[in-house]
Amino acid sequence: MIKFLSSIGAIVRLTLVAVGLSWKLLVRLIKLFRPTMRRFSLVSEQMHFLGNYSLAIISVSGLFVGFVLGLQGYYTLQKYGSESALGLLVALSLVRELGPVVCALLFAGRAGTSLTAEIGLMRAGEQLSAMEMMGVDPIARILAPRFWAGVFTMPILAAVFSAMGIVGGWVVGVVMIGIDSGSFWGQMQGGVDFFKDVLNGVLKSLIFGITVTFVALYQGYEAQPTPEGVSRSTTSTVVVASLFVLGLDFVLTALMFSL
Repeated sequence: MIKFLSSIGAIVRLTLVAVGLSWKLLVRLIKLFRPTMRRFSLVSEQMHFLGNYSLAIISVSGLFVGFVLGLQGYYTLQKYGSESALGLLVALSLVRELGPVVCALLFAGRAGTSLTAEIGLMRAGEQLSAMEMMGVDPIARILAPRFWAGVFTMPILAAVFSAMGIVGGWVVGVVMIGIDSGSFWGQMQGGVDFFKDVLNGVLKSLIFGITVTFVALYQGYEAQPTPEGVSRSTTSTVVVASLFVLGLDFVLTALMFSL
């Protein structure tokens, strides 16, 4: 019994330590916003790395999600004689939910793991320690540009995902099935509200970008300096970031659409 209680206490203590270190790092990264923006070339370089290399999977995934939404939405709306509302259904599903959420999950799997592996290898190769010995702050020089690049990149990728999904829904609904193109776009334009739907989706993607990027950087920064430690941290990035995204999506949806 004593061993069981001691193990529980050790887990709680380690969890509290991790929470404290993570919040300390997050506050530090936020405070470094202005100094980081003075060297925007570092941020733009990381935006190219995170955004351009994720663009292919984001675009293709958004297109196929739009295909599926077009088919499933048509079969559902057909039962009620509301096929002309297919464009509205596809747009709201993507802008409100699927665009930010699915894009964040893909971003965690593609860009998040690469960030964790990169920072973890720097930790294992003692590059971060060497920077500290030379008087260079690794958080300001390495982590902050990557953090803000992920924050800026995520809403752009979510918008691309939603746009490609709408194009996919149009191809299925208008080109393949034969729904009137004017009804498809007209219902969409009349039913999608910029402030209630579009801006809420942008806010979600921004919060998801902060979450996924920070989890990836924290896992890499706190990784054990061994190949096994880097591998474990890379796996943890996908798991932890995905759970945070899904949990935050529920909380944000409840707050946004209950007001």
